[in-house]
Amino acid sequence: MKPFVHLNCAMTVDGKIATQNSCLQISGKDDLIRVHKLRLKYDAIMVGINTVIVDDPRLTVHKINADKCSNPVRIVIDSNARIPLDSRVLNDEAETVLVVSENAPEDKITLLEDKCSVIVCGESRVNLKDAMNKIYDMGIRSILLEGGSTLNFSMFKDKLIDRVTVCIGSKILGGTNSKTFVDGDGFDKDNCIQLKLENIEKIDDDVVLTYNVVY
Repeated sequence: MKPFVHLNCAMTVDGKIATQNSCLQISGKDDLIRVHKLRLKYDAIMVGINTVIVDDPRLTVHKINADKCSNPVRIVIDSNARIPLDSRVLNDEAETVLVVSENAPEDKITLLEDKCSVIVCGESRVNLKDAMNKIYDMGIRSILLEGGSTLNFSMFKDKLIDRVTVCIGSKILGGTNSKTFVDGDGFDKDNCIQLKLENIEKIDDDVVLTYNVVY
């Protein structure tokens, strides 16, 4: 068994989510409020380690009025335990689960266990299917996936994403090395991910598209 996984992302009109080495505020204020309301509906928020290193997010509900105890569990996929010990996602605002591989240094894991829960899945890289099973066994039934692009691809590849919401912000970023919504190795024309459009919403100058994933 695995949790229900809803991928939420904001991208520019040309499909970019960030520059090569820095984050970018793509959607407007009202869309950020939408995202924080969405966070309240899920048991956990999940990101990859690159998002933590580049953005240093809190991954809490703080753009709207909500009780602190309403914060979802924070999940970080980090094969080699590269997460900085002073990352905001390791603060006491919410519970955090770090998912590492057997390749993660034991001394770093020992330090991290004082700040969060650590689960090991996979040898040199996190086995995402195994991780989803273990996370489900922890009582987490729903996850809001917030990227980044490498983790998005891997989750699609393993057929672990159930719903997709994309906010298209009214910006053009360009750049060959800018991050896209989904990076990784990509899919060939016969194996690309199929989506079924469920909803279209206009928020200020942004457009929010919601899809169910068809495997």
